[in-house]
Amino acid sequence: MVIFSVYVVNKAGGLIYQYDNYVPRTEVEKTFSYPLDLVLKHHDEKVVVSFGQRDGIRVGHAVLSINGVDVIGKNTSDGKDILEYLKDPANYPVSIRFGRARLSSNEKLMLASMFHSLFAIGSQLSPEVGSSGIEMLETDVFKLHCFQTLTGQCELFDQNLKSALEVAEKAGNFGTGS
Repeated sequence: MVIFSVYVVNKAGGLIYQYDNYVPRTEVEKTFSYPLDLVLKHHDEKVVVSFGQRDGIRVGHAVLSINGVDVIGKNTSDGKDILEYLKDPANYPVSIRFGRARLSSNEKLMLASMFHSLFAIGSQLSPEVGSSGIEMLETDVFKLHCFQTLTGQCELFDQNLKSALEVAEKAGNFGTGS
């Protein structure tokens, strides 16, 4: 099983360390004719799909390249604004590659501090005295495990808790008694 990311967060909610082992698996390239039947918008310095899921292209996927030219933020690597380029019928047919964009440093900081806040709320709202808070969140795509340490918490994104614990044990002592 794979560990996608490791976040080490201090007790104040600050991100101390982050390791990313994420390799985008879902990339879809499709050739479109004019007009484009997807709605694209600028979001966090990226151009993302906001409406019109189809053929493996999902809402939230970012534009990664246009006609084989890589995209950097809102522009292609040769400096063309993506949304302006796609408004011009003369540029069609156009081949666009979509996928999950990597998180920016700022997005990683926000996610770590947001999880810390949820963890603190979960600890305080628990009916059990001395609750350890959130131990695991599970979605259809990943599991998020939270291990308490004396210095803060460590969030492991993985598909299997046993694999995560083995890797964490090799990296250092996690859990009670560390």
